[in-house]
Amino acid sequence: MQHPEHVVVVGAGIVGLSTAWHLQEQGVRVTIVDRTGVSAGSSWGNAGWLTPALTLPLSEPSVFATGAKAMLDPASPLYIPLTTDPSLIKFLAGFARHCTPGKWREAMKVFSEIGSTGLDAFAELAEGSNAVTEPTKPAEPFLAAFASEKDRQGLVHEFEGIREAGGSVDFDLMTGAEIRALEPTLGSGVTAGVKIHDQRFINPPNFMESLADSVRKRGGEIIDGFTVSDVRESSNSVTVIGSSGRSLTADSVVLATGAWLNSLTRKFGVRQVVQAGRGYSFTVKPEVMPTHPIYFPAQRVACTPLGDRFRVAGMMEFRDADAPLDERRIQAIIKAASPMYTGIDWEDRQEEWVGARPCTADGLPLIGATKSPRVHVAGGHGMWGVALGPLTGKMLAAEMTGQGTAPLMRHFSPLR
Repeated sequence: MQHPEHVVVVGAGIVGLSTAWHLQEQGVRVTIVDRTGVSAGSSWGNAGWLTPALTLPLSEPSVFATGAKAMLDPASPLYIPLTTDPSLIKFLAGFARHCTPGKWREAMKVFSEIGSTGLDAFAELAEGSNAVTEPTKPAEPFLAAFASEKDRQGLVHEFEGIREAGGSVDFDLMTGAEIRALEPTLGSGVTAGVKIHDQRFINPPNFMESLADSVRKRGGEIIDGFTVSDVRESSNSVTVIGSSGRSLTADSVVLATGAWLNSLTRKFGVRQVVQAGRGYSFTVKPEVMPTHPIYFPAQRVACTPLGDRFRVAGMMEFRDADAPLDERRIQAIIKAASPMYTGIDWEDRQEEWVGARPCTADGLPLIGATKSPRVHVAGGHGMWGVALGPLTGKMLAAEMTGQGTAPLMRHFSPLR
């Protein structure tokens, strides 16, 4: 393949837009299409964490600790409705095979290799002309809070695993009184804490709009309401077939459609199942607005200050990406989080949201060329699409334009 002159990117989330941005850095003209619009999926409603210390494989051994019966409960942090969907059954079987200590350590070595390069890629977006103007924010410290010291030991054990895998994490233990003094909105249910250093976060809606604006100012076109039904290649081009009979022809295409990847990638040899791991969020306005991101690992609840509002996010459910919001899941987050806070009216919620995070059975993303050298994939990041989106775009754009293949890419082949 020669250096492409024009690339169509399917998907206007952070992975697709970051890939477009880095392709522009290499002089490539880009057209981005999306069935809804910029940041309509998981890139909008997530917690916005840029946290190397917490960018861990989803397939951790403790995932199934609560047992199969608990996972059928809509109040469970991991909810798997009864299903006969063969694709979901295949994903769950593969996922279960990777939820072992040995497989977790293997995957952790990959995440340790990533290290802080994900943060470095965000810094690059802020450089040069027509750069991304929305900043990343230091979380100094990033806080994890617990109802007991026993609960805290689970996170400490994961940090020890990071270090054993060759990574690094800088953290300090805190008493309940110390963490409550730092964040007065934390209630008496919090009896232990951890301060994690050298982490960052973003306001996801603001950052995504700034990234899209940068791509447009650099000459990129973003087309909303373009639902892709097929991708067809010829000897010297590739054509994206869209809704209402529309089509676009370019030198190459990048498929960055998140949880909907399989519908377009299967014909190009991608056999990995990409399953929707749906997460929920909403915002509230505490009496005392927290100034740090706060994580409750035992409850699987993630909280982030977004200026005048506080985003509360959590849950993982493996079900159809387009299923409607399940109010029971919102109530489960509230039940888990409310004992840990004070001064929050949980009935006064805004921006209730559900989004489909694209998960792979082995917990690693799919980045690179398919069996067609004109068709490329960027997705399957699970909960870490925002944290790894700019790095993904940088690596893929470099490979597509002949600038070299990053060593990390050996782990992420879409054809594995």
